[in-house]
Amino acid sequence: MRISAALLLGVAVSPLAPLLAGCAAVTIPAVHSEPERLDLARRMARNRDWANAIELLKTYIDRNVGSARVDEAIYLLGECYLKTKDYPNAAVEFERIGRDFPESDSSAAASFGLGEALYGQSRPPDFDQDYTKKALDQWERYRREYTWHWRLPEAEQRVAKCRAQLASKLINTAELYLKLRQTQAARVYFQQVDEDYSDTPLIGDAMIGLARCDALDGRTADAIAYLKDLETRFRGQPLAARAARERARIERMGTVKPPRETHRIPENP
Repeated sequence: MRISAALLLGVAVSPLAPLLAGCAAVTIPAVHSEPERLDLARRMARNRDWANAIELLKTYIDRNVGSARVDEAIYLLGECYLKTKDYPNAAVEFERIGRDFPESDSSAAASFGLGEALYGQSRPPDFDQDYTKKALDQWERYRREYTWHWRLPEAEQRVAKCRAQLASKLINTAELYLKLRQTQAARVYFQQVDEDYSDTPLIGDAMIGLARCDALDGRTADAIAYLKDLETRFRGQPLAARAARERARIERMGTVKPPRETHRIPENP
């Protein structure tokens, strides 16, 4: 006859044993009504039990399509997805609020949240920046449409962060061309930062980069004059010190032989 391990150890087997074995897991209490389901989901979200909150909310939304609180549930579901870094599903729920419930009390917060969900899918500056651009567009739309909302200062910071990231992508590309001594292509990217992202911290890199392009093209005098102008315009600021160091370096090098351009200028930097 086969004897269980519990009997061998002298441990009584209780009907509660399965529950005790899984005591670390959080169980969902019995739900007796749909309003109770939504309230329970909100409590679980507040307690950071995102997984159970998501399941409760999905059920509530499926069963209460015409409910007066369904928009509240959809927004909360988006927030729970955001907390679990499930950015694509978070974007779906926030977009649903804007599309199906534009008059909802949650519409402003959902608009901000959509920017978060899009930015969460963005990649570092060395890679494609499609989602950074989408997040930037979304936060700018939020700023225009919800000027009264309490998260507006955060949106301002997010916009600045996106713009700096896009400028960084351009600078990285320009620097790569500069290393290859393809100054004409590098200049295109430096100029785009100078023209479109002058409000970002990367503007100094672009200005110094343009001077370096001039120097490599053999226009040493132009490079030095431009850098002296930067020293004057930004006197007392870090950019002036950088310009002075770059000017000194170019002056030590003297005239540089222009490179031979072999790369076609990108049409869409």
